Amino acid sequence: MTGLDTKLLHLIGYIPNGYWDEKITRKPSYWTERIIAQLVFAREMSKVNDNEFDSVIEPVVSLLEHELKEEGAITKKIVLEAEAMLAPLGEPAKKYRILSVAHAHIDMNWKWPWHETVSVVLDTFKTMLKLLEEYPDFRFSQSQGAIYHIVEKYDPEMLEEIKTRVAEGRWEVTASHWVEADKNMPSGESLVRQILYNKRYLSSLFNLDMDQLSLDFEPDTFGHSLHVPEILSGGGVNYYYHCRGSEGPLLYRWEAPSGQSVIAYREPTWYSDYVQAIIGAYVPDICRQTGLDTYLYVYGVGDHGGGPTRRDLERLLDMREWPVYPTIEFGTYGQYFKLAETVAEQLPVVRGEQNVVFTGCYTSQTRIKKANRLGEAALNEAEAFRAVAGTETGVHYPAPSYEQAWRNVLFNQFHDILPGSGIVETREHAMGLFQETMAIAVAGKKKALERLAETIDTSALAQSDHNEIAEGAGVGFGMKRFSISQVERGSGKVRIAHVFNPSWQAREEVVEWILWDWKSPGRSFVVKDADGAETPHQVMDQGYHHYWGHDYMRVLFKAQVPAFGYNTYTLSEAEFVYAPAFPSDSRLEKTKSYRLENDVLCAEFDPLTAAVVSLYHKPSGSELIDSNRPAGMFRLIKENADQDMSAWIIAEYMSIENLHGQVKWTEASAGGLRQSLGYELNFGLSLLKVVVTLDEGSNALIYHVECDWQEVGKRGDNVPQLNFNWPVSYSCSEYQYDVPFGTIVRQPIQQDMPACSWIRGARDGSDLPSIQVVTDSKYGFRGVDDAMAVSLIRSSFDPDPYPEQGNHHQFTLGIIVQQPMPNEQRIAAADHFMHPLTVLSGTAHGGSRPLKDSFLELLEGTVAYSALKQPEEQGEAAWIIRLYETDGLATKVKLKVKREASRVCLVDGIENEREEKGIIALDNPFIELEVKPYQTAAIKIVFA
Repeated sequence: MTGLDTKLLHLIGYIPNGYWDEKITRKPSYWTERIIAQLVFAREMSKVNDNEFDSVIEPVVSLLEHELKEEGAITKKIVLEAEAMLAPLGEPAKKYRILSVAHAHIDMNWKWPWHETVSVVLDTFKTMLKLLEEYPDFRFSQSQGAIYHIVEKYDPEMLEEIKTRVAEGRWEVTASHWVEADKNMPSGESLVRQILYNKRYLSSLFNLDMDQLSLDFEPDTFGHSLHVPEILSGGGVNYYYHCRGSEGPLLYRWEAPSGQSVIAYREPTWYSDYVQAIIGAYVPDICRQTGLDTYLYVYGVGDHGGGPTRRDLERLLDMREWPVYPTIEFGTYGQYFKLAETVAEQLPVVRGEQNVVFTGCYTSQTRIKKANRLGEAALNEAEAFRAVAGTETGVHYPAPSYEQAWRNVLFNQFHDILPGSGIVETREHAMGLFQETMAIAVAGKKKALERLAETIDTSALAQSDHNEIAEGAGVGFGMKRFSISQVERGSGKVRIAHVFNPSWQAREEVVEWILWDWKSPGRSFVVKDADGAETPHQVMDQGYHHYWGHDYMRVLFKAQVPAFGYNTYTLSEAEFVYAPAFPSDSRLEKTKSYRLENDVLCAEFDPLTAAVVSLYHKPSGSELIDSNRPAGMFRLIKENADQDMSAWIIAEYMSIENLHGQVKWTEASAGGLRQSLGYELNFGLSLLKVVVTLDEGSNALIYHVECDWQEVGKRGDNVPQLNFNWPVSYSCSEYQYDVPFGTIVRQPIQQDMPACSWIRGARDGSDLPSIQVVTDSKYGFRGVDDAMAVSLIRSSFDPDPYPEQGNHHQFTLGIIVQQPMPNEQRIAAADHFMHPLTVLSGTAHGGSRPLKDSFLELLEGTVAYSALKQPEEQGEAAWIIRLYETDGLATKVKLKVKREASRVCLVDGIENEREEKGIIALDNPFIELEVKPYQTAAIKIVFA
C-alpha cells in the first residue's frame, strides 16, 4: 500500500474488512463523504494511468489532514476549496460514465408464501411508477415474465400504467425467461421453454419485437451449465448477466461447445444495493478490465423487492454534480450491452460451465426436485403423443393447457424453489402447481393414446362378455406412480393391451399389465403379440389383490415396441390340463439365494449386509466390483452444522455410517422375466425399504426405494444426509455427468456436482464396460475415489427446519452396465429409464390402423431426442421436433416419419422458420438433416 493510499485510509478513519463493511456500516457526514469519495475515485483513476494524477491528489489530502487536525472536522468550505484544487482532474473524471440501472430483485416465494410474493410485486411496482412520474430522467428495468403475469392477473389497471412506461422507453423489460431459473437441474427442453413461453407472452403483452427480449438476467442463479450459450442463441437471447458461479473476466464472450456464444457480464460488486458514494471507486479498474469507459451500476433494494428508493435517486442526482466524479446517467441494460457490442471482438472468450456454488441445493427439498423431473417427463410424453394423435386422428391439440402446465414447471425452477432454499410455504405452493401440471399432462396423454387405440383394428382379437364386471375396473389405479390410470376397458376371456413407446428407438422390455377381475377357472393364460406369437409372461405377488370392489393381478410380459409407436398384445385362457391337487407344503428346506442373474449380468449380494459384492458382466467377462469395497451401500452422513444456510451448503462430512449393519430380508423372487431381492434397513428413527430387480436380458440393476425419513438437522449438531454409494473395480480418472442438452466430463472431486439424472465412472481407452448410475429424481452426484455417490435426502435446518420429514420418499436408482458406446446411446438409456413403455387397456373394434406401427424413427445420427410437439401457432398439421448432437461430431440425421410430409424446415427456439439451404431435405418418408457438433436443432414438419 502506497503512502497516498495510507493517508486516504486515515481520512476514511478505518480499514474496511470487506465489501459489505465498507458499503454499509460507514456513516460519514455529507461533505466528508463527498470529498473522500472523489479522492478515492481520483486515486483509482490515477492508478490505471500509471499514477499520473497523484501530484494533484496529494496536496488535497494534506489539506484535509491539516483541517482535521486543526478543526476536528471536514467542513463545506474546505471541501469546496479541495474540489477547486482537484479541478484539473475534472475533465478526465467526466470521461468515465456510471450507467445507473435500477431494478428490484424479486425472489419468487423464497421465504414467504405466494400471496406475499404477489404483494411484493404490486407494492414494488406502485413505488416505481410513482418515482417514474416524479423523476423524468429515471429509468427502471424488471425481469421475469411471471412477475408481469402477476400484475396482469391481480392488478390489470397497474399493467396499463406499466405499458405506458414501456412504450415511452422508461420501463425496460429485461425478461427473456419466465423466471430467473436454476441453470443446472432443469432439462435443456425446460430452458428452451423458459424463453419460448416468456417471449411469446411478453411480446404480445407489451407489443414488443421478440428480438428486444435479448437479455438473460440471472443475478442470483447458483451456477451456469455448459450449453447455456447454445440455448440462449437459439432463442434469440444475445446477452447474459450474472453474479455467481465464476471469478473470471467481468465482460466476456461465453462460448458453448457448439461455438455459439453470448456476451456476458459478471457483476463485480452486487446486484441488490443502496446507492452509496463509494461506487466511484470501482469505476476506473472495472472500465480497464472491460475496455469500456462505462461502468454498469445496478442498484435497488432486492430479494423481497422494493427497488430503488427516493434517497437513491436523490443521491445519484447529487453525485452527478460532483466535479471530480464520473458522469452519472440513468439508463438500461440494453444501453450497456449495446456498448459491449463495440468491443465484442476484443473480449476474452470463456468456455465451459461456470460452476459450482451452493452444492446443497442439488439435494435439498427432494419433493420439489421430484416434481420437476416428473413434470418435465410427463409433459414431454403428453405433447408428443398428442401431436401424433392430432395428425393421425384429428384430435385437438390443447396448446393453451400445455403452456399453463409448462408455466407451472418453469415457475418452480426459480433459483430458490427448485434448489430447495425455501420454506414450507414455498414447497406447498410448488407441490400444488405440480398437481395441476400432472393433471393436465396425464389427462392429455391418456386422451391421445385412447384416440390412437380407437383407430387400431382389433376386431379379430376378442369379443366382449357383458355379464362380467371387469370393464371399468381400476379407475385411477396407477396414478400414485404418476402414470396413466390402468383402468380396464375390456372383459371376457380375451383381454387386449396396447403398449406405446415414447422413444424414437425400438425397444424390447419387460412391462406390467394390470389384469382386472380375471375369473378363468384354470387361472392360467397365454400372452401373444400382434403377430400371434406367444410371449413370455410372469404373474407377480402370487396372484390377486383387491381394489375398490374389484380384484387384479400384476402380470409381466416381454414387449417389443416399434420406435415411437405401439404394439398390440392379447391375454387369453391357456389350454387347461386337469391334474389332481397335492398339498403345497414345503417338504425340504432349501438354501436361500442372494443372487440376481440373467444372460447379461450376475449380481451377488452379501447375505449379512445386502451389499453387492460381485457384479459380473458376462459378454465381456468383466468383474465390476472390488471385493474389498462392496457396492450398493446406503450411508448416513453427518455434515458439520456450525453455520447457517444449510439448505445451500454441504459442509464437511463429520461421519459416514454404513447402514447395512442390521439387514432384514423381506422378499426374494426368481421369476423368468423379473428377479428381485428385498430388504429393510432401520437407522435412527427412520426406515429404508429396498427392492432390487433384474429383468430378463437387461443390463441394469434397478433399486426401488421407499424411505420413512425422520432424521432432523440442528444447528451446532449435524445435518443428516442419506447417501447411496457405488464403488467400482476399475480406475476412474474422470467422471461423466449429463447436463442440459448434453454431457460433461469432470475430474474426480470431493464435492457434490450437478447432473440432470446420471453419472458414469468413465473407463476411457478400454473396450471393457463401465457403470452408469441413473436416477428418477436426484440431482446431486459425487465422483471421486473410483466411486459414484448420490445424495438422496438432506435434513437441512435453514431456512426450513423440517424440509424432509415423512414417509413420502420414493425413488428409483438404476445401475446400468454400459459397453463402450457413443454418448447418444448413454443418454438414450437414461431417457428410457425415465420414460418407460406405457400399457393401455384396449377393446375389440374395427379400425384403419394395423396392430403394430411406428410414427417416427431415428435411423442415423449421434443425436438425442428432446421434444416432439405441435407448433404454438396453430393452423396447419405440423410437428416440431427438437434434438441435440451429443458426441462432438458433425452428423447426418436421418428420420423416418410415417405420415407423408409436404415440406420441412428449420426453426429456432421460439419456432420462427429459418432458411438454410442444403441443411435439411425431404424425401418421403425420410428427412435428412445436417447437424453441427454439439448443436441444438429443431425442425418443423408440415404434413400433406
